Amino acid sequence: MKVLKLIFLLVMANVLFKPTEIYSQSEGRIDFVEFTLENGLHVILHEDHSTPIVAVNVCYHVGSKNEKPDKTGFAHLFEHLMFDGSKNVKRGEFDKYITQAGGYDNAYTTEDKTNYYEVLPSNYLELALWLESDRMLGFSIQEISLITQREVVKEERRWRYENRPYGSAWIKISEKSFKKHPYRWPVIGYQEHLDRASMDDVREFYETFYVPNNAVLVIAGDIDIEKTKRLVEKYFAEIPKGPDNIPRPPAEDELNDSEIREIVEDVNAPLPAVFMSYRIPEEGNEDSYALALLSNILSVGESSRLYQRLVYKDKIANEVETYADAREHPGLFLIYAISNPGFNSDTLEKVIDEEIEKIKNYGVEEKELEKAKNKVESALVAARQTVQGGSSGALLYILQKT
Repeated sequence: MKVLKLIFLLVMANVLFKPTEIYSQSEGRIDFVEFTLENGLHVILHEDHSTPIVAVNVCYHVGSKNEKPDKTGFAHLFEHLMFDGSKNVKRGEFDKYITQAGGYDNAYTTEDKTNYYEVLPSNYLELALWLESDRMLGFSIQEISLITQREVVKEERRWRYENRPYGSAWIKISEKSFKKHPYRWPVIGYQEHLDRASMDDVREFYETFYVPNNAVLVIAGDIDIEKTKRLVEKYFAEIPKGPDNIPRPPAEDELNDSEIREIVEDVNAPLPAVFMSYRIPEEGNEDSYALALLSNILSVGESSRLYQRLVYKDKIANEVETYADAREHPGLFLIYAISNPGFNSDTLEKVIDEEIEKIKNYGVEEKELEKAKNKVESALVAARQTVQGGSSGALLYILQKT
């Protein structure tokens, strides 16, 4: 299998358009109120009485890019640790509080942020605010939690990457795509760093990043705005502000305009595959919207260009996908394809390059572009049909704004 780090900027030719074009036909504005507490916690409230449900999101502006090169995986490790007890909530009780109230909760970590959320009946809003404020209130992680969750994360790493077909390729492609920027290591981190993680390391990470002035609280659903403001003040206003100089890595990275090729021997991958990456602009850049549409045109649905060529017509691949991974700093446009028996990765690469060249040289048809826009609009509208989707949209707004 060949892992390729290709050109840094994809030439978009006739695909470029203004980002407002995506939203112009389905504006559907979501009204919200936003304010900031004295301790720096930014709050967004959206009132919607269509269902008796409320969604609470707390997003910390910390992801894997905020880690030290010799202490990777901490942001994702904290996603696990923060469910394992806080100052007034015993180990194993956080989830129990939510499920017994008839709700659900979860979290996720990216290169740029860590987001925690609960969705539950609106009469339990105060419960969710108490739980979230308690784990923001102060460091209370126990050593048994570190030992337990470190092993859980290591097992997750084995399951997601080490024992999964082509899993190691996703780690390799980031390592090859970035030279100095912390996007070069995986969100889940490296196992040897997790093994060395100490309680002092964990405390330092918490006290640096898990502070109100590094967080956004979004509440959406069946709420009363003024009453909710008072509840937010009650549970969050007295939490001490954290340091002003929260570490932020620079966005710049060394460019390398040469092609990088690497053979990855993977016993779990029976068929050759090709992985290609392009450096792309940051999230919110005009070109990031065009690249999202390009990904749609190339691989979403059976009528997409790469599917038609590789899977349907030439029958050289059984799977092909593209993904415009826009991030806070310049990210990656990813393409991968898994071959059918009898074909190699060189053949896949050649055909993919041919299809990209067609778009670079001739653009796309207006009908094709309109179809891609409609798919994006449909996904946006579908996301807004739930309180969690609406709160996530507000969260994206404020993160792009800051």
